[in-house]
Amino acid sequence: MGAHLAMSASQIRFGVFEVNLSTRELRKKGHKLRLQEQPFQLLTLLLQKPNEMITRAEIQHKIWGADTFVDFDHGVNRAINKLREALGDSADNPRFIETLSRRGYRFIAPVQLDLQPPDSGKKMLIVLPFSNLNLETDQEYFADGLTEEMIAHLSRLNPERLGVIARTSAMQFKKTLKNIKTIGEELGVQFALDGSIRRAGNRVRITAQLIQVSDQTHLWAESYDRELKDVLAIQRDVAERIAQSLAFELVPQKRPLVPRSISSDTEAYELYLRGRYYLNQRVEQSCLQAVDYFNGALQKDPAYAPAYAGLADAYTVIGFYGAIPPKAAFERAKAAAKTAVQLEDKLSEAHTILGYATLQYDWDWPAAKVEHQRAIELNPSCYEYDWYGFNLVQVGQFSEALAALECARRIDPLSLIIACHIGWTFYFARDYEKSARHLEKTVEFDPRFPLARYHLGKTYVQMRDFSRGIEQLQSTVEGSGHHPGALAALAYALGAAGRQSEGREVLAKVLDLQQQRHVLAYFIAFAMNSLCPKEETLEWLEKACEERSGWILHLPFEPAFDHLRSDPQFAGLLRRINPRQPSPSAPLSET
Repeated sequence: MGAHLAMSASQIRFGVFEVNLSTRELRKKGHKLRLQEQPFQLLTLLLQKPNEMITRAEIQHKIWGADTFVDFDHGVNRAINKLREALGDSADNPRFIETLSRRGYRFIAPVQLDLQPPDSGKKMLIVLPFSNLNLETDQEYFADGLTEEMIAHLSRLNPERLGVIARTSAMQFKKTLKNIKTIGEELGVQFALDGSIRRAGNRVRITAQLIQVSDQTHLWAESYDRELKDVLAIQRDVAERIAQSLAFELVPQKRPLVPRSISSDTEAYELYLRGRYYLNQRVEQSCLQAVDYFNGALQKDPAYAPAYAGLADAYTVIGFYGAIPPKAAFERAKAAAKTAVQLEDKLSEAHTILGYATLQYDWDWPAAKVEHQRAIELNPSCYEYDWYGFNLVQVGQFSEALAALECARRIDPLSLIIACHIGWTFYFARDYEKSARHLEKTVEFDPRFPLARYHLGKTYVQMRDFSRGIEQLQSTVEGSGHHPGALAALAYALGAAGRQSEGREVLAKVLDLQQQRHVLAYFIAFAMNSLCPKEETLEWLEKACEERSGWILHLPFEPAFDHLRSDPQFAGLLRRINPRQPSPSAPLSET
């Protein structure tokens, strides 16, 4: 997937260079450089697979031709030398092209492209949050859960022709005073499903209506008065009625509906919806609550695959933030995800979370990629594309990551998480100006979202705009409840700005937190990085490696650690955590 995505763009950028594939030009800071045809062909071949070896045999076949009788070795060496000369690169200390002795070459710099995805031509639909007509406010989770389940159900209807706006963006319009036409214009949707729910004991009354945005005409409307256990049947009926109403748009490629599991045990279903409610908040304490609800649902219905998938997702969030040690979190996440897949192989979110957990803990990209691609095959939704893009960043495939994240953003245009993932992709690709512009918009959209401020603060620091970076990270510390990751980034920023005493005070807070909760070793290493001798930083990075934290996958690309790259111990760490070639001796989980 990576090579085809990268080469589908007409312009590819790395560092201060731009390659225009249409005009076959190489430019540096906008100025055209002279480069002969064979060196240019070699450059484009290397750019197709960044961070992967291109063998000499492949170069010969694709550029010189298999039947060539010229001195190939001399030719390729000359082309490489000309290319390095144009890029100002060195074989002894390469920044762009690395020689793999007698085997081939590898392009090692971050590669990115300006993505302008073509209009897919598909129609878009939004499921507006179902109105809760009950007086009890504690029933909001049920209305929100039904909205999310309906989105998931409809997204499977015909993803090639009908896109469904994801939950995060849809929930922005909960209790909104905006009319359907305004919402449609903001999100670029042609259809809206609006509805309400009233519950009395084990009976539910659900109304739903499909509206065409352009003229706000009602294409279809229905009311259902059923028992709670019939919710799946209601969802299926709504999907079929929508398919019939939009038959002109969907024919001839309408696919058979794949039923989405729902527990026949109403208590299990309710516990599952409560778990989803807390999981969707995506913060440590809420996800710990979600674990309890998902486990409760599984006690009632041990064969409930979506509850296992939700449990796995909750544990990955808990492991990511370090609320419990990553080994424990991701072993449990993998076990739950595997069970979900075994129970329901066509449950796309189970494959997505299994792929994510496999990379975070086992550092095994080939195995993780298989799961991600299976998930996208089953259901090309924002969740599947977003976490695939997140993992692509962690293996250094930045252009492919941006393409996947852009697919996610088209389905979930108001998602703050996706916006952050795009911003930090630019950060790791060293395009700090684009990262800053993107994250500034995200912070402007929701100033209370600490993850956006975290990445923006780190970006400002790398731009050496220390005052703004420290300001953002101080806000992150407050907004995150003094999370150790936020404190660690602030400590590093203060040290990098030369404010060593202040930085050490914050570092002391990070270390003191170990008495109250688990603190990821990676966070401590990050905090020490600008404040302590490198031996101490490396010691904690070694601990992070032993801890199996997914954060350490960023080590090859994290600019904060650039000063350690010439250190043999640091180089050894990078070799041990290479997810493209997982070590057979790596301490994999026992699940």
